[in-house]
Amino acid sequence: MRITALLILVIGFGIGFFVYKSELAHQKIQKNDVATGVAKYPFKLGLDLSGGSHLIYRADVSKIKSEEVSDSMNSLRDVIERRINLFGVAEPVITVQDGGLSNQGEERLIIDLPGVTDISKAVAMIGQTPMLEFKTENPNQSKEQEVVVGEDGKLNVKMPELYVSTELTGRYLDKATLEFDQNTGEPKVGLKFNDEGSKLFEKITGDNVGKTVAIYLDGSPISAPVVNEAISGGVAQISGNFTPVEAKTLVGRLNSGALPVPIEHIGTETIGPSLGATATEAGVKAAMIGFLAIALFLIFWYRLPGVLAVVSLSIYVVVILGLFKIIPVTLTAAGIAGFIISIGIAVDANVLIFERIKEELRGGRNVSDSIRSGFSHAWLSIRDSNVSSLLTACILYIFGTPLIQGFALTFFMGVVVSMFSAITITRLFLYSLNITKHTKLISFLFGSGFTNAKVQK
Repeated sequence: MRITALLILVIGFGIGFFVYKSELAHQKIQKNDVATGVAKYPFKLGLDLSGGSHLIYRADVSKIKSEEVSDSMNSLRDVIERRINLFGVAEPVITVQDGGLSNQGEERLIIDLPGVTDISKAVAMIGQTPMLEFKTENPNQSKEQEVVVGEDGKLNVKMPELYVSTELTGRYLDKATLEFDQNTGEPKVGLKFNDEGSKLFEKITGDNVGKTVAIYLDGSPISAPVVNEAISGGVAQISGNFTPVEAKTLVGRLNSGALPVPIEHIGTETIGPSLGATATEAGVKAAMIGFLAIALFLIFWYRLPGVLAVVSLSIYVVVILGLFKIIPVTLTAAGIAGFIISIGIAVDANVLIFERIKEELRGGRNVSDSIRSGFSHAWLSIRDSNVSSLLTACILYIFGTPLIQGFALTFFMGVVVSMFSAITITRLFLYSLNITKHTKLISFLFGSGFTNAKVQK
């Protein structure tokens, strides 16, 4: 038992050393000094604590039916968020700005990236997601060039519009796959549409038998095959003289999210933290003062069990901080609040256990039996209170905004780890004492406040 307790202390010290070294290494990187490999585990701070990048994109919805604009923009937001998450940026804030009646045909997408202050990096992170379109031959347009006089008086050549857009775009794409022609070995991109897209594709090919259906990617035609018959099943192929690398890249871009509407990047800016570094330092200082106050109270009121509880809480804190780094968890002001509240819950579990031990001691039991009985009887109350806290955290995470979700996540993690520290670590430390003799010193160490414990001889 004592060896296990010592092992837990060593593990706790190791995790604490990892947290300290990783943060120190990260600070060295920020100062352009040489850092160790643990620097890849820094604390990730949210937009309110570390600032980030603010990107504005214009979405062209002029070719989308008015009743479908809202769904298209929500789909666009989901696609962009999925692409950003691939780069490890946690909790991006992505909002849709309605164009309104004064700006019909144009919606805007506002993207806030926490911790990303390099504008070029932020823009590159979004990248140029492919805009996939299927177009049919224009029956009302001649193939002759038209010469028009521009506003500046110069003659301009207007190219004929050979193809017109259809409703079938990348928004109906289910998945893309890399394929190779069995005869030539030429790489191709296979497309599989969802149920709605399959119906549109079958209708388009059925209405254009003997004609060409052009496939446009990012506004440029890459293939214009002739339709021999209506194609059912929602399967198509793109053969645009790709190299294997180009085809693989295109498949990845399509699967990561073909944009339902074309977007244009129109503005960027670096934004500072809304709360500032002062708030971060104040939060850390408040947490340290609060932890110290709790530690002094536990030691004064519960004496030896209080000392062991402080050691257990210290291990709890370093384990949580280690998880925040490794997962990683984006820490916002609300998230830090959830972490601090979970410390209070961890203390609450220890208080229930120690009060139960005191009751057993007053009932005439010896120290060892009181410890075992105290943990056994306190467990039911601890279990019920923590389960209700976990359910509350889950509800907040499911139905809350990103700000509330940050609080719920850290609170949930804190409650889970606090149950482990209170029920397992504190109990293991107390059991490892293995008290068999009951002296005045034992009576003092297991006393409460100004009163010594009356233990059975």
